[in-house]
Amino acid sequence: KELSLNNFADTDAAWECVKTFDQPACVVVKHANPCGVATGLSLTEAYYKAFETDPTSAFGGIFAYNRIVDIETAEAMTKQFVEVVVAPGFAPKALEVFKTKPSIRLLEIAGEHTHHPLEYKQVKGGLLVQVTEDMPDISESLKIVTKRKPTDTEMEDLLFAWKVAKYVKSNAIVLCGNGRTLGIGAGQMSRVDSAKIAVMKAQASGLSLRNSVVASDAFFPFLDTVDAAAKAGITAIIQP
Repeated sequence: KELSLNNFADTDAAWECVKTFDQPACVVVKHANPCGVATGLSLTEAYYKAFETDPTSAFGGIFAYNRIVDIETAEAMTKQFVEVVVAPGFAPKALEVFKTKPSIRLLEIAGEHTHHPLEYKQVKGGLLVQVTEDMPDISESLKIVTKRKPTDTEMEDLLFAWKVAKYVKSNAIVLCGNGRTLGIGAGQMSRVDSAKIAVMKAQASGLSLRNSVVASDAFFPFLDTVDAAAKAGITAIIQP
C-alpha cells in the first residue's frame, strides 16, 4: 500500500517529535498534529500512555518510536487501525506480528537523529526557506515569574510539555502530567479555544488534570486561558 501525501507529512512530524526524547517514547500523529505523546520504562508502556490521550483521534494514526519495536508493542498495536509505524528498527518477531495486518506500512529510519536546519513552505509563485534551530536545552534559562516555584515533578512535566508543544500547530495548548500528554488543543483561531479543546479531550478520555501542567507555543495575551487552566486543576504553566 503506497504512502499518501498526508502519510508522508504526518510520518515526518511524528519522527521529528519522537527522536527528541531520551527515554523510550511513542508519538501518535493525526493530520499533522500529535494527538498523544508519552515516555515509559518500555515502548509498550509508552504506547499505551500515548494512545490513551485521545483514542478516537489515534484511529488510523501514525505511530513513531525511538527504539526498536518489540513483539509486545507490535501485539498491542494490532488491536486497532494503524496507518504507519516509523522506528529505528523492528524485531523479527514484531515483523511477524505486523504481517497479520497487511495494510500497516512500516518505515525504518536507522540512526537518523540529525537536525535538518532548512524548512520549506510553498506559496503561490514561490518557495519560502526558513532556517530552524535544533531543540535547545532551556532548563537553565527558564525564568520563574511567580511567587511559587514549580516543584521538581512540575518542572519535569513542564519541560516535557514544552518539547511536545513545538510540534503542535498553533494555537498550541498541551496538557501534561507524569511523562505523558493528557490533552492537546491545536489549530484554533483563539488560544482560549485551544485550551478548552485540550481540557475537553482529557475529560473525554477519562484523564485527570489535577496537578497537571500546560505548555503554550505563545504567551497568554489575556487571563481567560490561565483561568480556564486553573479551573481544570492545572498548577503550572510554561510559555514564551
